[in-house]
Amino acid sequence: MADADADTIVAIATAPGAGGVGVVRLSGPRSRAIAEALCDCALVPRHAHYVRMRANDETLDDGIALYFAAPASFTGEHVVELQAHGSPVVLQRIVFECIARGARQARPGEFSERAYLNGKLDLAQAEAVADLIAAGDARAARAARRALDGVFSERVEEIATELLHLRIHVEAAIDFADEPIDTLGGAQLREGLAHATTALTRLIADAERGRKLRDGLHAVIVGPPNAGKSSLLNALAGSERAIVTDIAGTTRDLLHETVRLDGAELTLVDTAGLREGGDAIEQEGMRRARNELRRADLAIVVLDARDPDTGRAAVADAIADVPQRLWIHNKTDLLASPPQAPAGTDPVFVSAHTGAGLDTLHARLRTLSGAEAADAVEGTFTARARHVDALVRAAAHVDAASRELAHDALELAAESLRAGHDALGEITGRVTADALLGHIFGSFCIGK
Repeated sequence: MADADADTIVAIATAPGAGGVGVVRLSGPRSRAIAEALCDCALVPRHAHYVRMRANDETLDDGIALYFAAPASFTGEHVVELQAHGSPVVLQRIVFECIARGARQARPGEFSERAYLNGKLDLAQAEAVADLIAAGDARAARAARRALDGVFSERVEEIATELLHLRIHVEAAIDFADEPIDTLGGAQLREGLAHATTALTRLIADAERGRKLRDGLHAVIVGPPNAGKSSLLNALAGSERAIVTDIAGTTRDLLHETVRLDGAELTLVDTAGLREGGDAIEQEGMRRARNELRRADLAIVVLDARDPDTGRAAVADAIADVPQRLWIHNKTDLLASPPQAPAGTDPVFVSAHTGAGLDTLHARLRTLSGAEAADAVEGTFTARARHVDALVRAAAHVDAASRELAHDALELAAESLRAGHDALGEITGRVTADALLGHIFGSFCIGK
């Protein structure tokens, strides 16, 4: 670690609010000395000590002190955890006393950052710490635990090692440029590149599943005016989150709502109805709807079951680049006869007003969210958008190396393999920028 980070930090490590027990954590070279002065007790590594924490002859609280000597601690430094009664006032007084004795307040995520910088965790594992804390259900917690145990990192490192060996092979062949590549192990190189491509394709799919498990599915509700988009949002959210009227163009701005359906988390975004015309405010609402679709995982297209063809053309252009689409025929309670699916389509028939068809819609959304796949696939781990982006870039570089090798452009192939190897290094932190570290650990809670 840099000298600037070698000071001793302190923070409350338990969640905000009152509780039976609260923990104050110290990490750094003076952790033991500060704690021993506060507790008037000599601390033995990995022994629980009943202590009385005092300041200026006043007892702050009594509790338990645990000392972990470096490097056998979470951060790799000397760490002390002080367990007291979980009063926010008491815990904050203990923190202030530690600061008065030479510690400083920890930045958000600084304990995990030090664990990464001291080689206790790689970057993907450090991020998994935050994912485990934020897990919303048992499935997400299991996936985050696997990432923390290194399941994701090990697969990344296996591919990175393979790319490194391929690059070494290619660079060795450059010294014999007069020889045909096939006499220099060209078949082995092509086989290795094909294997790396296959491994990356599988890992991208698994990481994307892990991203959806962590972030939830970003689903944008679109359709023509008065198709019942806001009513459907209210039905899925279980409350009246959006204003519903018979007036076309009621929804002008984006409305975000996070819902959990049978264990699947979705961020639903209600949008302005898409149509030609409209006043200036409605036009701005439609512009925002189209912008939201550009980053959507799923477009939930809501049409009036009485006339589903109306507005379909305007919607089709807007959703052209959305990876997944789900067609909804709403207002089935107003039909004179049972609904019929148009040829070649598989819509979900619902009535947001009566609730008919919502169970079927829940099942379809759960499937599209990847929740069922996450349940079925052993070893699912959490991942982040930056991980998926790095994997996609690595795959593109490997594909470029294959093309360059086919044309005997060995220098270019070696450079593409280097770039692919570096892209994978961004995931574990082997290749990373200080700005990225600040962004990642700045999103952690203080005390972790």
